[in-house]
Amino acid sequence: MTTNRSALLITYPIEHVASEAKSLAESAGYSISCTVTQKHLTRSKFGIGKGKADEVRELVKSSNIEYVIFDEKLKPTQQYNLAKLCEIDIIDREKLILEIFRLRSNSEESKIQIKLAELHYEAVRIKQKVRLAKRGEQPRLFGLGQYDAQVHLLDVRRRISVLRKKLLKEEKRKLVQRTGRARSGFPTVSIIGYTSVGKTTLFNFLTGESKLVGVELFTTLSTSSRIANINGKKVMFSDTVGFISKLPAYMIDAFKSTLQELIFSNAILLVLDISQNYEILRKQLASSYTVLIHLGVSVAKIIYVFNKADLVEPEEAMEKCKQLGILNEGNKNYVMISSKTGMNIRALLDLVRSRIFVNTMKVDNS
Repeated sequence: MTTNRSALLITYPIEHVASEAKSLAESAGYSISCTVTQKHLTRSKFGIGKGKADEVRELVKSSNIEYVIFDEKLKPTQQYNLAKLCEIDIIDREKLILEIFRLRSNSEESKIQIKLAELHYEAVRIKQKVRLAKRGEQPRLFGLGQYDAQVHLLDVRRRISVLRKKLLKEEKRKLVQRTGRARSGFPTVSIIGYTSVGKTTLFNFLTGESKLVGVELFTTLSTSSRIANINGKKVMFSDTVGFISKLPAYMIDAFKSTLQELIFSNAILLVLDISQNYEILRKQLASSYTVLIHLGVSVAKIIYVFNKADLVEPEEAMEKCKQLGILNEGNKNYVMISSKTGMNIRALLDLVRSRIFVNTMKVDNS
């Protein structure tokens, strides 16, 4: 992985938001030399105001900055305008996540999924180049004329079509696998949640596996499944890709063949980091719901797993749950655990067993 690429970070003036943006940048191999914050990152011309853009330009020149990382989705014209002003490459949030995905991909399927997402990102920008060229505005935008851009767009669309067909084959292969598991009588439980909340650590604890666990974001990009024994009953546990805020729909769709496992699961363990403050917890929960809703997964399958409970007082943990609305209406589908120490893992397994073996082998596909 390429490292030590100096970058200036443009983000929001909110501590946990800026911290996550910095972690994303570092996970992609950038070293943040300086940070510029602004309350609004969706201004029309540069994403930031003209005065702030001028400040960024001066910092880039004076600090030997190689890249500018913008912690928000930029329109192609905004990206171009800021790049032209600063005379440097601008990496927006979507492109940054795609770079991390590419670095973390370790299976043929995930590589195809990431390439598909990258092509969708690229296609939007080529379409904008064609529109501007037709209007006679910036006809050589990003070094492409109207004809070149149209040819490039057609090529990108062709490659997207090819990759979709490959992923469709993968979906069919996984459907055969799921059908085989159903016939064998193994109920399935998927472990999901925000990136870096401890999903893989929990998966390892439950299954006896030794999957790579890292402090960097998106350590897991492909699903791993293993059988575990719960009081004499065999259960298939699956560890899935981590979620993150502002994950665009086309990225979710690119990983559809991987995430479809959630639709067919008998139960879903939604892992949240209870040691974090309420705002971060709320973001973790909302981001997870966004993906589940987009995929059409029933929230009735969810068991809320509050991980890292060994790092917080019980009263504080319960108060956070109440704020999130998890404890409303006598909800019993939650448990406080520590996947690191094993705290309350037995209670979690008992809850899983009670949920999936009440109606043996009945799969909720709603």
